[in-house]
Amino acid sequence: MTTTTELAWAFLDEHPSIRDCLRMKVVNYSKLSRLIAGRLGIEKTASQDAILIACRRYAEKLRDGGVQEEKILNLLRKSKLETKNKIAVVIVDRRIYLDHLLDLERKVRAKAELFYAIEGVSAYTLIVAEEYLPEVEKLFLRHMLRRTGGLALVALRSPTEMESTPGVMAFLAGRLSEHGINVVETMSCWTDTMFVVAEADIPKALACLRF
Repeated sequence: MTTTTELAWAFLDEHPSIRDCLRMKVVNYSKLSRLIAGRLGIEKTASQDAILIACRRYAEKLRDGGVQEEKILNLLRKSKLETKNKIAVVIVDRRIYLDHLLDLERKVRAKAELFYAIEGVSAYTLIVAEEYLPEVEKLFLRHMLRRTGGLALVALRSPTEMESTPGVMAFLAGRLSEHGINVVETMSCWTDTMFVVAEADIPKALACLRF
């Protein structure tokens, strides 16, 4: 049977804005416990008291995790940001002729242009400069599932501690989400973390990823 504490913690897990207030110690615990009790349909005073205690314990856990957040921030302050606009993302069926994909990669890389191919379970995601869209359509038109242009690649180059610091990717994705930035695709390679976003979101992305 689920306990009152577990129900309260599950509620807090789903509300990042409340978590932030708990972490910064700007919460009225009595009001918060009444809010959670109301949302959970709990009327018993004893259960509401249990919720209040659960909120305090949750806040202590969050503040203990603040040390890890500071480690992440210290790492990101040493990172460098790069951007590239006029990017397109194309999703193609996995049953494509692979020699065509290799030919396309050679052609793009010969001009030192951007090219990434990510293999999934049922499809490939191709991230290329927009100028190569006609070539992509020519090769894969019958297998093309989706095409999105007007995008930009935002890359974060971090120190080598990146690979041994947990929570960095989640922290970055959370920052972008909090600023209303939709991530079309994301990739990582060792200490490089890359996000594909709309070109219109470049200023906001740079602002929230500059530490």
